[in-house]
Amino acid sequence: MLSSQILHAARSLRAMVVHPADSHAQELVDHLSRIGCRTETVWPPPGAVDEHVDILFLEIKETVPEDMKRLLREIGDKRPTLVGLISYENPSVLQSVLDLHADAVVTKPLRPHGLLTSMVMARRVWQERRAAEKRIKKLKEQVKSSQNISRAKFILMHLHKISEDEAYKRIRTQAMAKRVTTSDIAEAIINADGILGFNSDDEQKETDDVSRIKGYRQRSNY
Repeated sequence: MLSSQILHAARSLRAMVVHPADSHAQELVDHLSRIGCRTETVWPPPGAVDEHVDILFLEIKETVPEDMKRLLREIGDKRPTLVGLISYENPSVLQSVLDLHADAVVTKPLRPHGLLTSMVMARRVWQERRAAEKRIKKLKEQVKSSQNISRAKFILMHLHKISEDEAYKRIRTQAMAKRVTTSDIAEAIINADGILGFNSDDEQKETDDVSRIKGYRQRSNY
């Protein structure tokens, strides 16, 4: 059943509670223990978060401590699901929640019947965000690869006086021969072009430029 799957997933979570040692923190730890989570409490904010932590409960006030901001920045894309713990709602607290990109918010004093729901929804938001970030990263890499190949083709076309199709054919042939991607070959061509100082937009090339281009032809199989 779906309900048993959700409960099993929640019980497998490793939680960290970053909150002053008071009745609110103890109440949260008790609720998490009843759910079945492995939980540790930390205060003041730690210098690092173990990579095995799945969900981080963090007290959020009007002003977020700089060391906590730094910690979350350093974790980067390995940041666990973040659940903010707030005592009251006002514009400053809500802004802090947004600045920290919290996946969910739990208000204090805690209500036992709402904690599991908040955890499940937070994990769902976190997973969707991670998936979106991966898609965006992949698209950026594809765009960069396409741009590099276009630039490398342009260099070969002007250097060897060949067509665009022929330039791409040479890039692809080299990629197959070296067992790397066409993007890798394109980047190598661009780097070599930069080192040699070849400027394909300069119509009046001086003698030393011509010499460098000839040397490039002799050293390159493109």
